[in-house]
Formats: sequence, C-alpha cells, structure tokens
Amino acid sequence: MNKFKQLLFAAFVAVGLSSCVKVSFNDNMGTTAGANNNDDPNVSRVLQGSYERNITLSGGTYTIRGYVYFTAGTTLSIPAGTILKSDISQKGAIIIERGAKIEAMGTASQPIVFTSGKAPGQRTRGDWGGIILLGNAPTNRPLSPAPLVEGGVDRRYGGTNPADNSGTMRYVRIEWAGIAAEPGSEINGLTLGGVGSGTTLEYIQVAYANDDAYEFFGGTVNAKYLMSYASSDDDLDFDFGYTGKIQYAVVMRRPEIADTDAGNGVEADNDGSGTSAKPYTRPVLSNITWVGPNGDPNTNSFLNFANRWRRAVRFEVRNSIMMGFPKGGFSMESASTAAAYNSDTSIFANNLVHALADPYKVDATAGGVITAAQVRAKAEANGSITYTDPNAIMLEAPFNWDAPNFMPKAGSPALSGANFTELDAFFTPGAFRGALGTNNWTTGWVSYTQQTNVY
Repeated sequence: MNKFKQLLFAAFVAVGLSSCVKVSFNDNMGTTAGANNNDDPNVSRVLQGSYERNITLSGGTYTIRGYVYFTAGTTLSIPAGTILKSDISQKGAIIIERGAKIEAMGTASQPIVFTSGKAPGQRTRGDWGGIILLGNAPTNRPLSPAPLVEGGVDRRYGGTNPADNSGTMRYVRIEWAGIAAEPGSEINGLTLGGVGSGTTLEYIQVAYANDDAYEFFGGTVNAKYLMSYASSDDDLDFDFGYTGKIQYAVVMRRPEIADTDAGNGVEADNDGSGTSAKPYTRPVLSNITWVGPNGDPNTNSFLNFANRWRRAVRFEVRNSIMMGFPKGGFSMESASTAAAYNSDTSIFANNLVHALADPYKVDATAGGVITAAQVRAKAEANGSITYTDPNAIMLEAPFNWDAPNFMPKAGSPALSGANFTELDAFFTPGAFRGALGTNNWTTGWVSYTQQTNVY
C-alpha cells in the first residue's frame, strides 16, 4: 500500500470510529427515558420516562406525561400540597417498581392530589392511568418468572419478603384514574402488586376510578383510613394470595356509575381459576362502611353486592356496616369459599347488614355447602344484626351522593357492639362498628367535588 492509500485508509478509520462511539459527560446525572439525562422535574415541572435516581419534588404543580417508572433503589418524594396532573394526550401513570419507594407525605390540610389534567367540568373517569406500587412480598403465583402486573406496564411483582417496604402514602387523593391496556388488564386507582407490610398506606381517597379503586395482587401490605368514592368497578379487589389487614375504610357507590363487569364493594378470589394455591387470599377487615345506592331511581343495573367472596377465597370481616346494595350484602360463591366459612376458617362477625335484596346470598355451588338461611343464622349468632330498613342503622346522611356524612347519630347501633378480642395489635380497639365513631377522620382532606375543584 503506497503512502497516499495509507493516509486515506487512516482517515476512513478515524471517521468510522467517531461515528460509532458516543461520549456523554452527563452519565452520572440521572436519566429519564425519552428526555435529556440532566432533566430536572423541578425545573421542567414534568415527570416522564424512567428515573434511575432519587427524585424529590419541591412542591407546586407537575404534569405526569406517559408511564413514569421509578426503578429499584430509587425514591420519589412528594411534599404536602403537591398537585400532579396527567398530560391529556399522553395519559400518565406512576409505577414504583420492586425495590423502589414512594414517600408521599400529605397532611389533612394539604393533601397530595393526583388528578386529571383537564379543566373543571370536562374531567372523565379514565383521564389517566393511576398509581402502581410493586413489591417483593409473597403472592400465590410462581416466581420464575414472577407475574406481570396488569395495565400494560411490563413490570413484575412479588417475592419472598413479607416485610418489604415500598414507602409511605399518607393524605393522598387519586382522582379520575383507570385505563385499560386491554380488556381485563387495567390500571386501577391504586394498584398494589406484592406490596409488603413495611409499606404505610393511610388516609387515601380514590375517586371516580374507571376500574377498581384499590386492587391488591398478593402481598401483605396493611392500610388504615381508606375512602373509595364513585368508582366504576370494584372498590376493594383482592387476589393472588393477599393476606394483609385493613381498618377504617368507607366505600360509597354513586348510583349512576358501574362497570359492565359489575360493581362490588368487595370482589375477592384466591385466583382466577379458584385453585387452592397458597397462600390463600385472606384479607382481614374491620370497621368498614359499605354504602350502595339504596334504590335510587338512577341506579345502574350493573351495581352488585357489598361483599362478593368467590373462587376459593378466604376472609375475615368484623365490626363493619353494609347497607343499600341492590343485589346482595354478604355474598359467597364456590363450594370452597363456603366450606372455609362453614368451618370458621373464614369469619363474619359483629357486622350490621342490609341489602335491598338478599342480605345473605350464596350461589348454587356455595349453597350446596351452606344455605343463605344458615349463613344468616351463623352471622347473627356471631354478633351480626340484619336490617330491612337501612335508616335503622342511623347514620347521618349516607345516601347524600354529593355531600355524604357517615357518622353515627346519637343512639345508633353502630356506636357499640364491636369486638376485637381475636384481632391482633394492628387493629385499634373501639366500641363502634363501621368506619367512623365519634371522630370524623375524613374532614379536611376528602373531597366529593372532583369535577369542580380548581387545581
């Protein structure tokens, strides 16, 4: 090769190398997929992409643009009073992956609000995705590979650490959420996959969810002070081996709103096929108030039961109130579900029960184990009271859809009769049944005016 050809060859090599090698001086500044490496949401006021570093928001208003991921080892910290609105065209969702955390620390006077990006009067259920927390707590699904969470976000959940910690959510409202990747695979208001008991969930309202308000896929996470208002599908949905505890929750159904899949205050399965996979789905619930439409003329035909326990599920329901649901109150489906109740593996005790039809209900297979009349007798023998008139429960204004009041009136049977002797230290003992006694913990931060609120 002559000298001219050698120089020409060297020039081509240099050009080729320069076109293949990219050098970034911002590699350690954190990343957001689809954005500049040095993007700061406190400057852009936008959350987007995938974060591989801690993000601490400074407060104010932010836009959630598309699916936003926080990867293992990162923490999203949100101060009191922060407003996070979804982008209108690129519907948002927050996904806290396994090993990541959210620290959303609102107050009663300054709740954190996740909501639609649309103007007042234009908001609709499904304006954005919602919040997904994924953890390393056990489920009854295989771990190799671990299950993918619903909603098309392509992230797995579950593990072997029941005390896993996905962070804290306190005084948070989640409004107008719920989008479906495909039928049967939706993001809910708050989706929890394999979330562990080290996580703190307190004072959370989900309002106008387009699917479930809260869905628990396995895990051991506990919660207190939950509110579900005007959801489309189910308010509390348990599946895949969830074994956590919930105390103090209000479920209120608006009469005109229900999903074609049927809206229930509780829907629970051991799994979709009703197998005996372990651990059994077995939530422990105390001091819940479930309020249905109570014969309102605008009642959607798909509104269903206060409690729907099915597909080999197990449960414990104590010190609670169910009233006003059109098709049933305490309902069981499948022989396995009924057998667990009949043998006292599942518990239903010290509850106040009303429904427009069938306060106690069993399907054909459950009825082969225990009849509806026997369920009623067993429930009443365990301290429950059955009502034909919900007004006899004497709550202040449970059926005022726009400004409800779930507090017991003076002399209400809800003010006494609770029993905590068989519940563990997570549960705060008290005399009252239902979510509220003499202290209205919804004051100040719960809203029923999501359509007109100005953010």
